Amino acid sequence: MTTPYVIGIGNAIIDVIAPTSDATLSRLGIEKGIMQLIERDRSEYLMAAQSADTDAQKARLVPGGSVANTLAGLGMMGLKTAFIGRVAADALGLSYAEQTEAAGTVFVNPPVAGEVLPTSRSIIFVTPDGERSMNTYLGISGDLGPDDVNPATFSGADWLFLEGYLFDKDQGKAAFLRAAEACHAAGGQAGIALSDPFCVDRHREGFRRLVAGPMDYMIGNSHEWTSLYQVADLEEALRLAAADCDTVICTRSGEDAILIRKGERVTAPVHRVVPVDATGAGDQFAAGLIYGLARGLPLAVAGRMGCIAAAEVIGHVGPRPESDLVAAFRAEGLI
Repeated sequence: MTTPYVIGIGNAIIDVIAPTSDATLSRLGIEKGIMQLIERDRSEYLMAAQSADTDAQKARLVPGGSVANTLAGLGMMGLKTAFIGRVAADALGLSYAEQTEAAGTVFVNPPVAGEVLPTSRSIIFVTPDGERSMNTYLGISGDLGPDDVNPATFSGADWLFLEGYLFDKDQGKAAFLRAAEACHAAGGQAGIALSDPFCVDRHREGFRRLVAGPMDYMIGNSHEWTSLYQVADLEEALRLAAADCDTVICTRSGEDAILIRKGERVTAPVHRVVPVDATGAGDQFAAGLIYGLARGLPLAVAGRMGCIAAAEVIGHVGPRPESDLVAAFRAEGLI
């Protein structure tokens, strides 16, 4: 069997991470332990403050973003991966592209030069108790559009994975449709993660058209599915989703995942663990799931792989795997 090729499209957000003190958080007016969206001026102020913080070590630059994290997981499992995202030709954008390539994922589009918005970043202050206070500036990544999607990239592509967050802008929607068309023309499968119930609320009709149209598979949690179909009962939401889309995946926050494909319905067991850092759980569930689907494994096996990958990533700090997940799959008799 040839190695599956997975292309992802999502926000290219670099994490700028440095330890700091509670006193510094207070001085900078940062609310501890939450993620806040900030404007460009505030991001530049916090970047400068982080660099000048005498209590902190030098900040680490770590490529992030939901779909980018999923691709990193898939690459670590041995699949061929490519990422379509948008960064500026500034220091953060160059670092993002270089690190992505170094980790084995092709960064398809070069950093954008000229008078453009800066590279998207999440400025993360980590206090001694392990709390992460995130300040996210969306920057250039949200400007991704159809011109960033070259159909030639999809030659040989087996799977396309899209990030629901980019559905907020019309140009992002147009990029998704162009990518799905190119993926299908290459004989591949296209899918999306719903990403966030508030995102679903804002664009319900557009998401519904995607589910019933060019998407071959959809991943969401119970809140996202009930929001999409505006019903209180999850079973009713999944019934409606399965009527619209070939493959419907529902995660349920510590409970068994539900997977439905063309009339087949299975569950994937979740073995509860105490999370160290829940960041990236959904991203790596998607990685394990897509790995199983791309390998042509049974639906229940692919679902279980997703659960194993999610459990691994919440067992340590950071949104990407740190251990050999293929070995973990093998240990459970899945491959």
